[in-house]
Amino acid sequence: MPFARPRPAARAVAPASPDAPPTARAATAPGGVRRRLAWLTGLLGAAVLGAAALGACSGSHTPPEPGSSELAGMMLDPQLSEISGLAASRRHPDVLWMHDDGGNPERLFAVATNGDRLATLRIEGVTKTDWEDMAAFELDGRSYLLIADTGDNGGLRRSLQLHVIEEPSKIENARLKPAWSIAFRWPDGARDCEAVAVDVARKQVLLISKKRQPPELFALPLMPAGNALQTATRLGELAGIPQADAALRKSNPGRAKLQGQVTAADISPDGTTLAVMTYRYLLQYPRQPKQSWAEAVAGAPRVSDLPWLPQAEALGWSADGRSLYATGEFIPAPLYRVTP
Repeated sequence: MPFARPRPAARAVAPASPDAPPTARAATAPGGVRRRLAWLTGLLGAAVLGAAALGACSGSHTPPEPGSSELAGMMLDPQLSEISGLAASRRHPDVLWMHDDGGNPERLFAVATNGDRLATLRIEGVTKTDWEDMAAFELDGRSYLLIADTGDNGGLRRSLQLHVIEEPSKIENARLKPAWSIAFRWPDGARDCEAVAVDVARKQVLLISKKRQPPELFALPLMPAGNALQTATRLGELAGIPQADAALRKSNPGRAKLQGQVTAADISPDGTTLAVMTYRYLLQYPRQPKQSWAEAVAGAPRVSDLPWLPQAEALGWSADGRSLYATGEFIPAPLYRVTP
């Protein structure tokens, strides 16, 4: 979440019971979503037309070109109006897991790769302060999701939490409890963090600060011994984050300040590439076999423009590692498949 913004007067929330069916689409959306729909339609139309033209030129059976983006689907369900984390299921083909921002119930959404909500799962036994990112990983033959409760716009939180949840065997409305949780703090003062990734080979969680420039890279153990409060270890800084030029800093300082802030991250399933999202760019940091992540992010990343997204905050590698899925807050929102 880049800044505090007023909530709409009427905002859709999940039904009290997770057994309720998915909400009707935009035609029956509440007033708050209808108002957002009206002002987003013009901007979204350009994105849809561009993606449609790309599809028409490339053909539905032609593999996407490296560096290209295509519209995988549209997210219209009012419950998906504040998505801030995304991870591709390692257990269910063509399913993406998503969560929404702070101020909403403790829940995960199972979403098809065309943007349709398939199920809502309530997470019990945790308190949601500000969920900002998530990651999918496999460990000892099981598929897990890590949820990062690490948002801290005001710099006031003394401790933060990561929750690890085993993926359910079925895609259906349900209630889940974490397999384990990690409570931690920063080593030298509060930070806002909206980007986490899991390196299974090293049994390590990577975290990237949002507002400091250059962004900082931290690490935590994925499976710490005991329940003691952990302290994140600072590994280094991310090189090559594009910054706004002088003209933008002068004409729109607020937008210029946001442009280089990191809002999501994910490690490719083969463990070789860290993908990092800002509000405008996608950065990829390759890691050589003998390199540490600190060494990898100190090198120049491959930088590309993101396709148009309303408040880009959610990014995750596909389960096969061939592409990345990306979306943002607000409804309607495009769901893109980006080919590195």
